[in-house]
Amino acid sequence: MDVLSSRVLLRPADPARTRSFYRDVLGLAVYREFGPADSPGTVFFLGPGFLEVSGHGRGGTGSSPMIWLQVRDVRAEHERLAAAGARVIREPRVEPWGLVEMWIEDPDGVKIVIVEVPDDHPLRRDHRT
Repeated sequence: MDVLSSRVLLRPADPARTRSFYRDVLGLAVYREFGPADSPGTVFFLGPGFLEVSGHGRGGTGSSPMIWLQVRDVRAEHERLAAAGARVIREPRVEPWGLVEMWIEDPDGVKIVIVEVPDDHPLRRDHRT
């Protein structure tokens, strides 16, 4: 399989509320919009990938994907996101595997893991010979 592009697809119960969360609270930039002007599908930049919010969910919440976002400073993002009204479900902390993580939720309960890779973490080093 030769993957040329990828995206996470969300089908939220309230698409307008979810678009607003990812655009206005999380601050993701819009890559493109499509469909009807009053309820467009929206594709956001998500680092080297994409997040698409389109269509409607079936009402209830079932199993849902988690989104993993690496940032430069997780504590600064914690302050910014909390001030913007994001629901923080876990404060930033250093995990046993060495990453600094915090967790938030979008309006439909999709968990978003915000991660900082510390300068001394093995992910920062090139172990190839």
